[in-house]
Amino acid sequence: TAGSLAGAYLNYFAARYLGRPLLLKYGKYVWITEEKFAKVETFFHKHGEISTFIGRLLPVVRHLISLPAGLAGMHHWKFALYTLLGAGLWCTVLTLIGYIIGENQELIIKHSHQAVIGVVIFSALLITVYVWRHRRKSARAE
Repeated sequence: TAGSLAGAYLNYFAARYLGRPLLLKYGKYVWITEEKFAKVETFFHKHGEISTFIGRLLPVVRHLISLPAGLAGMHHWKFALYTLLGAGLWCTVLTLIGYIIGENQELIIKHSHQAVIGVVIFSALLITVYVWRHRRKSARAE
């Protein structure tokens, strides 16, 4: 978990201090316009915490979620908290699988794949609840 946080901070700080100028200058070459960048930044300002937490649980995304967090200027203590929660949960799942199964590589791979499916389902449920609560809160405010 500490290693996940350290690696995440490298990406976070690189994106925070180097990313914006590079993206605004060269983003057009990879179809990132200033308008798209602004939309992503606005989204991350509103939903950065849940995005960071869930992003830490999902394959591939866990390695990239630090970039939008840094680009959007997410407060680094919040970033650290949600990174530690998500990475800690995932590391705990993998540790338990290894501890319970032992050295049987085939079973570890099988159960790791099942854990990924479980985490994806958990993430989908969490997103559903988050969106529902966010919409309900917005409706009350109106």
